[in-house]
Amino acid sequence: MSSTILHSSDANVPVLAPERGASGDAQPLMEESLEREEKNPFLVALGARVRELRARKGMARKALAHSAGVSERHLANLEYGVGNASILVLLQVAQALQCSLAELIGDVTTSSPEWLLIREQLEHRDEATLRRVRAAIGELLGTGGENVARSSRIALIGLRGAGKSTLGHMLAEELGFPFVELSREIEKFAGCTVAEIQALYGVNAYRRYERRALEEAIQIYPEAVIATPGGLVSDPATFNLLLAHCTTIWLQADPEDHMKRVVAQGDLRPMADSKEAMEDLRRILAGRAAFYSKAEFSINTSAGSLEQTFVALRELVSRALRRNS
Repeated sequence: MSSTILHSSDANVPVLAPERGASGDAQPLMEESLEREEKNPFLVALGARVRELRARKGMARKALAHSAGVSERHLANLEYGVGNASILVLLQVAQALQCSLAELIGDVTTSSPEWLLIREQLEHRDEATLRRVRAAIGELLGTGGENVARSSRIALIGLRGAGKSTLGHMLAEELGFPFVELSREIEKFAGCTVAEIQALYGVNAYRRYERRALEEAIQIYPEAVIATPGGLVSDPATFNLLLAHCTTIWLQADPEDHMKRVVAQGDLRPMADSKEAMEDLRRILAGRAAFYSKAEFSINTSAGSLEQTFVALRELVSRALRRNS
């Protein structure tokens, strides 16, 4: 998770003065006309999906507005169900979030008769069944499945501050494996820092570097401990690749511990507005938790000391490696 996310602001967006058209006449704000009426349920649901997708991507509202080419006020109206945005604005937002317009609107499975038939078979299935179906599809398509040999790659996933770097270094040294911090590999490919990649080229370019770095790590290292960026799970293709070729472990932590550890790493910016930073952190965790939970194993790094957590991690990995051998 980048530090930008920790100090971004999502709430209490001020109502700005009306924009003026070419004629100079004030255009009424959308919320001024809609506040007099009950909010449309579709627009409320659409706004909730935009907020959820944005949290999953780890993007501040200002960053999404810039990437989509819309005003932050317009995006705020959309997110809170008081903005009846045009189809072109929705398309721009969907492109900035790297999702289809159908997914943004609420139904990605309408693009072909086959999608519709598959959706009907999968509808109302539980998570365990869907997981088996996903593994079976991976086997069929050759993109990974339950029986794929994972060699001895251990991938640690979770939000920044969970302990991936610290515990990853310790585990790699214990096992005699290479330690691969994917963020550093991304910077080698790009020739600049992660923050510079996102500032200069945008989130989409960063995700492409992330996928390339993971592909190379899988190709080079049959045995490794890999610490992944917190937002990797927000790209389904990259996350599928990780799940197919690595034994994955979700390092969980309490939000307060995430915050303390990030600050301890030297990033003091979240403390500029600690209340809003904590709210942002909780929102991002909530948006990604369902994806992090797809890991094969999980360990709560807030449940004990560093030494106790490492012992638990080492024992878990030993069992996993015996299983995979």
